[in-house]
Amino acid sequence: MHVRTIFALGSIAALGLASILLLFSDLAGALAFMLFIPLILLGVYDILQKSSAIRRNYPLIGRLRYLFESIRPEMMQYFVETDTEGRPFNRIYRSMVYQRAKKVNDTSAFGTQVNVYRSGYEWMDHSLYAVKSSELDQDPRLVIGEGRCDQPYSASVFNVSAMSFGSLSDRAVIALNYGAKKGGFAHNTGEGGVSPYHLKHGGDLIWQVGTGYFGCRDDDGGFSKEKFIDNATRPEVKMIEIKLSQGAKPGHGGILPAKKNTKEIANIRGVEAFTDVHSPPGHSAFSNPKEMLQFVTNLREWCGGKPIGFKLCIGREDEFEAICQAIVDTGMAPDFISVDGGEGGTGAAPVEFTNHLGAPLRDGLVFVVDTLKKFGIRDQIKINATGKIVSGFHIARAIALGADITSSARAMMMAVGCIQALQCNRNTCPTGVATQDRVLIRGLDPVNKGERVFNYHYETINSLIELLAAAGLKHPSELSRKHIKRRVSINNVKTLAEMHGE
Repeated sequence: MHVRTIFALGSIAALGLASILLLFSDLAGALAFMLFIPLILLGVYDILQKSSAIRRNYPLIGRLRYLFESIRPEMMQYFVETDTEGRPFNRIYRSMVYQRAKKVNDTSAFGTQVNVYRSGYEWMDHSLYAVKSSELDQDPRLVIGEGRCDQPYSASVFNVSAMSFGSLSDRAVIALNYGAKKGGFAHNTGEGGVSPYHLKHGGDLIWQVGTGYFGCRDDDGGFSKEKFIDNATRPEVKMIEIKLSQGAKPGHGGILPAKKNTKEIANIRGVEAFTDVHSPPGHSAFSNPKEMLQFVTNLREWCGGKPIGFKLCIGREDEFEAICQAIVDTGMAPDFISVDGGEGGTGAAPVEFTNHLGAPLRDGLVFVVDTLKKFGIRDQIKINATGKIVSGFHIARAIALGADITSSARAMMMAVGCIQALQCNRNTCPTGVATQDRVLIRGLDPVNKGERVFNYHYETINSLIELLAAAGLKHPSELSRKHIKRRVSINNVKTLAEMHGE
């Protein structure tokens, strides 16, 4: 049993014993007994309930977190006013995700809580001729692979970004897939491969194929066509994404620590259990743009005509231009490109990589969109924006900059129950989200959290629809860079069109 659970249960038992001893001493003991009984019952209730992983893993003492959280808003007001745009996951956005996931009131009291004159503040223009949100499509989608694929996919404008089983617990993966199935949006497997937990509820999957080729790996660590076909032809797999680089650690590769690499995970990935598993920084199946495009074409054929794309964080711009030139020269093209931002999250990476390597999402997205236009191939390829997408406004901004759809990892983790304990790399996540510790995982109820994933997605799409209606627009595809404004200095405001071109 986990030491923290032992401590919590021991505390409850100690209270019970003290109560009994005091009961037989005097009147004061009887009064103390009456006080301790509710605490004992409360602790037992915490162990049995399923809505809070913290209280289930840390009965009674876990309630202190919610006590401190309830008084924090007033204490943190200064930081909210001065740092909201610089740190998107502060109290405002974190609270918004939790409230939407729990389907409670997510409106904000006392008006605007950001410094609107701070450089970097952004807003969306509304219209005097707003339309009724009920008149808009309540589930805006986009078809990927139409005209090129035998099995094109109709994708939601908001999906679950890449997170692997191994990095996340089995119950967290099940919860994400439950929400994806109920809400009709896509769930990216991450590079760890397709696990039974990704398949449990039959939600739509985007299978990510990384440099380690987990799920399609031969004995030497290279790509296996036969194993790829086995997974890619599953009906749950709707698209395949080749991961070239990741925003949080581009050019670095990944690592699954030995303590997280259980026998089950090792079997899914095709590696040795209880060893550190390193993903190389680059692919061995191709070494230049034309070989990569041939690889894309081969995968599309081998999977039965499903959309194939690749994910990257923009680094050297000339290398992406070379890919575009190869598309023009060969006529081979991906069906989609996922553009990840350098601000993306990870369980573990060197600080220099997380903070100072790779283009941020907005810069990378603008470059990709404009470069595809320059080469005359934008209409052939759909674009998925990933990187701290949290709210309806973030979705609108990404689409205005040129994306077709968006995906989120961090916010979806929060909907599952992540409290940003920052212990992802230690296997000690207190909520059971990013750990393989069975005692901690026990606290996470996948159905309860799956409902929260569904709720968060539904409410965020609804907020996007209401923004569109307020702007007098009928569909996300009508958004353009002229609809979003940004304060570049205290006396200077520009539209994104003026900053980046139409």
